[in-house]
Amino acid sequence: MTVPHVDDVHPAWLPPEAFRAIGARRVLVLADGSPLSGTVRAEVADACARHGGAVAAPGEPYDLVLALASGGSLPPEAAALKGPELGPEGFLLARTGGVTAVLADAPAGLLYGFFAVVRLGEAAFEGERPAETHRPALERRMLDHWDNIDVHPVMGQVERGYSGGSIFWRDGVLHEDLTRVRAYARLLAATGVNAVAVNNVNVHAPEARLLTDRLDEVAALAAEFRPYGIRVHLSVNFASPIALGGLETADPADERVRAWWARTTERVYAAIPDFGGYVVKADSEGQPGPFAYGRDHADGANMLADALAPHGGVVHWRAFVYNHRQDWRDRSTDRARAAYDHFAPLDGRFRDNAIVQVKYGPIDFQTREPVSPVIAAMPDTRLAVELQVTQEYTGQQRHVCYLAPMWSEVLGFRFWGEGEPAVAEVIKSGGLVAVSNVGDDRYWTGHPLAQANLYAFGRLAWDPGLDPVAILDEWIGLTFVPGDDEGGERLRATLHGMMDGSWRTYERYTAPLGVGFMVRPGHHYGPDVDGYEYTPWGTYHFADRDGVGVDRTRATGTGYTGQYPKPWSEVYESLAECPDELLLFFHHVPYGHVLHSGVTVIQHIYDTHFAGAEEAAEIRALWAKLEGDGLVDPALHARVRELLDEQVRSAEEWRDQINSYFYRKSGVPDARGRTIY
Repeated sequence: MTVPHVDDVHPAWLPPEAFRAIGARRVLVLADGSPLSGTVRAEVADACARHGGAVAAPGEPYDLVLALASGGSLPPEAAALKGPELGPEGFLLARTGGVTAVLADAPAGLLYGFFAVVRLGEAAFEGERPAETHRPALERRMLDHWDNIDVHPVMGQVERGYSGGSIFWRDGVLHEDLTRVRAYARLLAATGVNAVAVNNVNVHAPEARLLTDRLDEVAALAAEFRPYGIRVHLSVNFASPIALGGLETADPADERVRAWWARTTERVYAAIPDFGGYVVKADSEGQPGPFAYGRDHADGANMLADALAPHGGVVHWRAFVYNHRQDWRDRSTDRARAAYDHFAPLDGRFRDNAIVQVKYGPIDFQTREPVSPVIAAMPDTRLAVELQVTQEYTGQQRHVCYLAPMWSEVLGFRFWGEGEPAVAEVIKSGGLVAVSNVGDDRYWTGHPLAQANLYAFGRLAWDPGLDPVAILDEWIGLTFVPGDDEGGERLRATLHGMMDGSWRTYERYTAPLGVGFMVRPGHHYGPDVDGYEYTPWGTYHFADRDGVGVDRTRATGTGYTGQYPKPWSEVYESLAECPDELLLFFHHVPYGHVLHSGVTVIQHIYDTHFAGAEEAAEIRALWAKLEGDGLVDPALHARVRELLDEQVRSAEEWRDQINSYFYRKSGVPDARGRTIY
């Protein structure tokens, strides 16, 4: 095992300098002969070779010890930590008597403990540190890649990908050199991610064959992820028995179909013994599913779960199911209701190794949505919440939009009120999943600052209680390695000033008050207020001369508010109590309706869109002040500067189109007399 280093690719949050604190010291590793233990040894040796430290042998002096609890004769610093069971991924960290110690029950825990020391840097070797127990809050912390083998004529190499081509495939074949894949695995392991689905949930013909005659490609990718404790999953086509197996049916009740999946899955595990399982998008947006045979989603998911169960695998069955051919004139049909209506009645019918994967909101990764009621409606089903790291509706990695504050709100949301379980507790056994934002761009995520979202996802999946601002500071410290001098402090302050509130800045200059989806159809970048208003996709705002918003109340609307338990079913139903930021998601109101903030809806639209565009310009101005002072690599600075120019242009376009649209609809002028076209 050698530590992967890729030339001409940005090191993200693992630059060589981030390992100086460890690499300049004497490090003792007491572990077994497993591959993950080998990874820890290789990481330590690489850091010490770079920074002048030493890998200590037993009996030699040391400053840091990384030890397995089962490692036989433990040094006193590690032996003193023995106590609670840590599980397969947990670890203990302490410092006493001038020695920093990490103790784990299993090699994965030792690897995560090593990266915890990397994050701490010099702080890990200062003073005394009482023993701290670290365990992941969520069992599965997973990224879904929407990578295609061939370039799709509409969606490209990576569907909703904004960072170039796939890091797995090019020109229809697997990359010959997979060093970058291993470097990616290393980045993910440093954040706590432990699972990756490598291909698009919209499974086209070439990707479908990854399950059978192209399985060797999946095995090759698994070999790169394995040294960093990451299990590979595969998106599969529900109709594979027809497309690949020569059957005339994919009916989950047909014994021939069930036998085909069992045989195929057995071959998968013969090639990849630690294979994670399947991801399925079925009966959604044209993908095949069990509805064709009069079956439901539990029938479909359980068939695959049964095939995976003997091997310890799981099926992630996405709950993103809705009518995408609805009549825009019919206000009784509500896309927001769909996932609950399909899945809530099936609670308790899914196998233990079937995970229903629910988008965090009921529509589609919007900048602001209420938390999906499905998460509260299925207590007897393993659930995973799905986030979108790739910024489909949040600026497509051309805009600075740090998403951890949004995700933190979702994970901390309490459906049943204060003192009751938060979302993060509800999904403990199912986990957290996100659509990846990585491509073959030099900076991994296209926009260098979008790396923070990928980093933050892993950290929140490990510990949903972490402060998003603290996570951002952690990322800054690792990625830019700012010193303790005045320049370092200025760099930190600048990046926090640009990024801490960037999600809300983006929200201000785009769709207002939770209404969402005012984007250009198809590619979803830039404003188009009526772009989806008269389409079959079910994403409407119903703006007219009198008001705007979707009536989702039980009293007069679609009844969607009734899908929530109390108190939220009552809060969202009430015009007086509904939070301002979600008002137009739940209610159709006049432009003169007064918000809790004290301003009218129409004035709020004007004010926020002017403010959002001004804030985008301020973000650009902050970055410009760093140019030429040596705190940021010039090439990285130039890339960000170029993207910030586009963000400012786009924010002004959003401002002018949204304000002009609602001025023309309402006839109400801006109280401050600003230019509206």
